[in-house]
Amino acid sequence: MKVTDVAEIHGAYLFEPTPYADERGFFCRTFDADVVRSVGIDPDAFVQDSLSRSARGVLRGLHLRSGAGEAKLVRCSYGKVFDVVVDLRPHSPTYLNRGFFELSGETQATLYVPAGCAHGFQALTETADTSYRIDRPHDPAEDVTIAFDDPDLAVPWPLPPTSVSRRDREAPGLAEFLQRQKHEGSRDRRDG
Repeated sequence: MKVTDVAEIHGAYLFEPTPYADERGFFCRTFDADVVRSVGIDPDAFVQDSLSRSARGVLRGLHLRSGAGEAKLVRCSYGKVFDVVVDLRPHSPTYLNRGFFELSGETQATLYVPAGCAHGFQALTETADTSYRIDRPHDPAEDVTIAFDDPDLAVPWPLPPTSVSRRDREAPGLAEFLQRQKHEGSRDRRDG
């Protein structure tokens, strides 16, 4: 399994398996604790696996978690997705950078998204199954959404969205998120 640092997002990694293919199809390892550990990620930290199925054009995101955040491993197990990561960690050397990836069932590559980064994707095939392995149990009270079509982010979504959740359609823009983050940070310093 090959591991590549994601230059646009500090602390993000792309894990690319080496499939064994023959007349039956292919076989590959999609998670290897030793490989994950080799880049400083605790493989035992992941506590929940989830799966989403999306039709072509469905757009999900941009999502992140408040509080301690949420690190995740994301893989398109079937079909193909255009995947987006936005670094929203104020002290990160890649703060406000965006990373774009094509994840597919053909490659089975897995993207590690560090806590504090927003994540979203759009399905590029008629069916796209996306798997998530996250490092904290999901708590809906900590869900944060940023507008997928915010002009400050200018994400080049490849298709016109065919379906977007109400939460994603009504999400605030990046500027509002940053203002709220700044306000909460100054409040935390006063309270501490």
